Amino acid sequence: MTLRLIATGGTFDKHYNELNGSLGFADSHLPQVIARTRMTIPVALEVLPLLDSLDMQDADRQRVLASCQAATEKAIVIVHGTDTMRETAQVLGAAALDKTIVLTGAMIPYEIANSDALFNLGVAVGVAQTLPAGVYVAMNGKVFTWNNVTKNRAAGVFEPL
Repeated sequence: MTLRLIATGGTFDKHYNELNGSLGFADSHLPQVIARTRMTIPVALEVLPLLDSLDMQDADRQRVLASCQAATEKAIVIVHGTDTMRETAQVLGAAALDKTIVLTGAMIPYEIANSDALFNLGVAVGVAQTLPAGVYVAMNGKVFTWNNVTKNRAAGVFEPL
């Protein structure tokens, strides 16, 4: 089994600019993340334009859907921004692809101390290999179906609707 890993940006992939203190995008962190985690499953990495999920438009979600449709792999993990992860999951869920698709992200960028990025990715990779076909969100050590998840912004966690 090969796993497809699709990077779309989000906080997970943001870089910290030491000069002005801003967060933005450069290259995806996922190549070094894959090496660091020592995953033994073969991974096909696809990097889409890296965006803050608040900047994602319908065309961007359609690009993610097209990548999932074109993928030969049956297990797909999408690294996505948390603010509109649910909206992208809804687009993918409505498409009813015969694949296991798991969206995940981070509340703290990968390169910042105490980031949740590696943990969330690890959970997503594990469940993408074991869950039946469908669309899921894996965050904070929990897994939700695409149609029963929301981000609790006040608490900074995902929970069922």
